[in-house]
Amino acid sequence: MRVVSLVPSLTEAVAVTAPGVLVGATDWCTHPAGLDVARVGGTKNPDVPRIAALAPDLVVANEEENRAPDLAALRAAGVEVIVTEIRTLDQAFRELARVLAACGAGRPRWLDEAEAAWQELPRPAARLRAAVPVWRRPWMVLGRDTFAGDVLARLGVDNAYADHVERYPRVPVEELTSADLDLVVLPDEPYRFTPEDGPEAFPDTPVALVGGRHLTWYGPSLVEAPTVLSGALRAAHPRM
Repeated sequence: MRVVSLVPSLTEAVAVTAPGVLVGATDWCTHPAGLDVARVGGTKNPDVPRIAALAPDLVVANEEENRAPDLAALRAAGVEVIVTEIRTLDQAFRELARVLAACGAGRPRWLDEAEAAWQELPRPAARLRAAVPVWRRPWMVLGRDTFAGDVLARLGVDNAYADHVERYPRVPVEELTSADLDLVVLPDEPYRFTPEDGPEAFPDTPVALVGGRHLTWYGPSLVEAPTVLSGALRAAHPRM
C-alpha cells in the first residue's frame, strides 16, 4: 500500500500502526516525530498534482479538515479517497478502525487501549460549564456537534455553546467574559493559546490550558488523553 494522509490525526494513526505505508502527509502532520515522507501542502490547500505524482493507492481525509473541491480534484485525477466523519469519540473509534483496515493494517493494540481508557473513566466529581475558544482575532469557540466537545463532556465539562446553530461561532470576548461560566478551556491549536496569550482575557474565570493534540486529535494520543486532560482541568478548577 501507498497512502497519503491529509489529516494530522490520521497521519499519526497510520504511521504508528503500519510503518512504511505512508508516502505523503501535510505540512501540519507533526507526529510521529521524525516522520520522513513527502510533504504535500496544508490540510486546506493540498498540492493535488504532487499527491497524484506519488501514485498513492489511497488518500485519507476528513470532511471537516479537508475541502470538498480538493478531494474531488484528487478523485478526478484517478486517486481513491476515503473521507472520515468524526464528531464524537465513538465515531473516532469506528472511523480509525475503518481507515486502518483500508490501509491494510490489522487492529492495533493502542486502539483497544484507547477504547478501554475512555470506557473506564470515573464519574466526574462535578460538572462545569465552560467556553472553549479555538481562535482569537476574532474570537471563535466550539459550538455544536464537535469531537472536542464530546471529549470534554465525558470529563465533566459542558460546552456553554453546544446548542449554538454554528459549529464554530464567532463570539465577542465581551460576551465570553460576561457569561455565566465555571471555566474557560484554551487549547494550543488551532490557535496557539499560551500562558501569556489568552488567559489575561478572562481575569475573573479559571482557565485551563490544554494540549490540542489531546483534545482534538483522534489517534494514539487518545490512550493518554483522559489522564492528561483531567489533570489540566483539575489544576485549573478545584471542583474537578
